[in-house]
Amino acid sequence: MTDRVILHCDLNNFYASAECISHNEWKDVPLAVCGNPELRHGVVLAKNEIAKKLGVKTGDVIWQAKQKAPGLIIVPPHFDLYMAYSKQMFKLYNDYTDMVEPFGADECWLDVTGSQKLFGDGITIADKIRERVKKESGLTCSVGVSFNKVFAKLGSDLKKPDATTVIDRNNFKRLIWGLDANEMLSVGRRTYDRLLKLNIKTIGDLARADEQMLKSNFGIIGSKMKAYANGEDNEPVREAVLSREVKSIGHGMTAVRDIENISDARDLIYYLSEKVAVRMRKAGYRGSLVSVGMRDNTLFSIVRQRPLMMPTYSSTEIAECALSVFSDNWNGDPMRTLTVAVSKLEKFDEPRQLSFLTDSVRNDKLEKLDEAIDKITNKYGNVLHRASLIGKDFIYDKTDAEDFLPFQR
Repeated sequence: MTDRVILHCDLNNFYASAECISHNEWKDVPLAVCGNPELRHGVVLAKNEIAKKLGVKTGDVIWQAKQKAPGLIIVPPHFDLYMAYSKQMFKLYNDYTDMVEPFGADECWLDVTGSQKLFGDGITIADKIRERVKKESGLTCSVGVSFNKVFAKLGSDLKKPDATTVIDRNNFKRLIWGLDANEMLSVGRRTYDRLLKLNIKTIGDLARADEQMLKSNFGIIGSKMKAYANGEDNEPVREAVLSREVKSIGHGMTAVRDIENISDARDLIYYLSEKVAVRMRKAGYRGSLVSVGMRDNTLFSIVRQRPLMMPTYSSTEIAECALSVFSDNWNGDPMRTLTVAVSKLEKFDEPRQLSFLTDSVRNDKLEKLDEAIDKITNKYGNVLHRASLIGKDFIYDKTDAEDFLPFQR
């Protein structure tokens, strides 16, 4: 069986690079894009190559970054600018394949297995993409080329900026087995700390570890980590959708303090789910697939999803599903940002397939309750609040533009 050819394209220092391209006077000085300190966003979201060489890291608080790089230019994020570049690059990638899966605004996987007769092998396509990215946008891009998604992402991380790195079946042990295990997708800080206690430090150690021991300590995730380390990742690259019609509705928030227990996570998830449900009703949609984005305090992010039994715009149904997803995938690390989104949307006026396996009566009652709350809010303003949210010190009122939504394309 012929191996797949998967690329992972990562725009180098994306936010900072976009700012420098837009302001020519910043090209030769250290620069960092930082969030709002008053909302606990006062950390480095991105830095340019000059600041990076001076030791500035993503996640540094502003005063730390300024100590490392005297004269550091601090700029707030301009997400409209970044998303414009992101969409431009997304369209560029689609010139080579329709199998494109975004991983944030600056990263994408591409399955070019079926494109090689048109554009050349994986390395050739990667180099063409890098050349076009630089020529058409002024940005630079690092590309990993491999036979699966996990190794392709590792490849794009190995050499930066503006480089192509190939990880194949012949060289992957030499190239990546010596790396720390937390360099691999799915291994966060807390998981890595637990691996170290088991004397598992590198990706190679993880590849050779006893699977039953990993399962007993990490559950099914333990088996997945071992499989990934051995190159046994068969997850497909999802097909891109170029249409600009609404495909999902989501809401995210960076909490004022880290979320460290399930009770606080529940409250924030219910808050976000209410925001999502209100927007769904305003736009005239029900949805049947709930996604939860989780970003910890080391800035490691994952997104997990689960289908609903029937389409809904009930905030309670969405929140219950989202909380279940969170509970099943949270490893205990302090969470900085949570996002709830609903996809597989359908218009109100579309016919619905009812199921004997779901409590449609309960769902209808919950939807009518939310509709009643909407009417009160429209008439009297935001006067109704969930009791569990009153007085919470980690939630603040916001608009979408105020926050960084790392899981929204």
